[in-house]
Amino acid sequence: MSRRSSFFVRVLSMGVLAHVYVGARLIPDAGLSMGAGLLAVVALIVMCALIPQGMLRRATTSSRSNDRMAWLGLLVMGLFSSLFVLTLLRDVMLLLVWLASVWASGLDLPALRQISARAVPALALLASLVGFYNARRRAPVVTVEVPIKGLPDELVGFTIVQISDIHVGPTIKRGYVQAIVDAVNELRPDMVAITGDLVDGSVTSLATHVAPLSQLRARRGVYVVTGNHEYYSGAQAWVDAFRGLGLHVLMNEHVVFRHNGRTVVVAGVTDYSGGGFEPSHASDPVGAMSGAPDEADVRLLLAHQPRSAQAAAGVGYHLQLSGHTHGGQFFPWGFFVRFQQPFTAGLHRHGSMWVYTSRGTGYWGPPKRLGAPSEITRIRLVRD
Repeated sequence: MSRRSSFFVRVLSMGVLAHVYVGARLIPDAGLSMGAGLLAVVALIVMCALIPQGMLRRATTSSRSNDRMAWLGLLVMGLFSSLFVLTLLRDVMLLLVWLASVWASGLDLPALRQISARAVPALALLASLVGFYNARRRAPVVTVEVPIKGLPDELVGFTIVQISDIHVGPTIKRGYVQAIVDAVNELRPDMVAITGDLVDGSVTSLATHVAPLSQLRARRGVYVVTGNHEYYSGAQAWVDAFRGLGLHVLMNEHVVFRHNGRTVVVAGVTDYSGGGFEPSHASDPVGAMSGAPDEADVRLLLAHQPRSAQAAAGVGYHLQLSGHTHGGQFFPWGFFVRFQQPFTAGLHRHGSMWVYTSRGTGYWGPPKRLGAPSEITRIRLVRD
């Protein structure tokens, strides 16, 4: 069995066990009739079958039937995620109540088990509906001011609009992208930064859906770096496609431009994991600044993953723009981001450098966002 197949079997087994756990904990306690209980069991079996279908179809060539199956599977995946988490939280609550009942009488545990068992699916459905609305609406504009020490007057108010992690694929198509492009252009930025994970699929399948990106306009240019999902989908083909749209792809390199008579350096690196897919694409924040003028007034780095900051901190960058984390996208996954990345979302200091981590402009997998809204980020440079 190949490594990939072995991984898929393990994930599938864990998914089956998770569905068994939810069914065993909720259905007996819910006080359902025999028919309703059987229907609940069938529903869990169907959900268990649909979720891997959604993930597999998401990664295949785009077609109407594949996209429909991906939609269905990913919606169910989002619903089951909340169902599973709420079931766990219910069990924790029941344990605490049981412990409290040891010292206090009068607690009706059977009634609480029945009410909570019925409440969990309703709350999971509500969370999924709210999350769906949050994911499918056009990302709101978030304005962030970044203080730069010694920033010249001519660069105060320099505006960068950042978009990240759109994940064009089976559930995100041309209309979704067009709405983002129109919103960005309305802001009239000095520069646009696209910090990776634009796509989830091949150039052949998705070229028409990313085409609106060619309409992005900024006084000093539109710059792109690769994310890990570009490597899952054929990074070099996408780099060529992005360049064909008039986007400036930065592959461990930089550009220099003048703005109001002042010098700005914009560097970009390949994804942190790029070297694992293609050795020549190993991420290099140091090399990206090779040959840059020492007298530059502002040095910016575009890096998909926040953890690139460790290698970039001593290079002299003033600001790193990243994405990748989605801010966790929906509860409780934001807690786990911290095990891999130094920052989950927002503006943070890393040594002498600022790092801004976008929560993303689209979403990945389930069309669902809870507690981590998407964003189109309008970054203004100000004097510290």
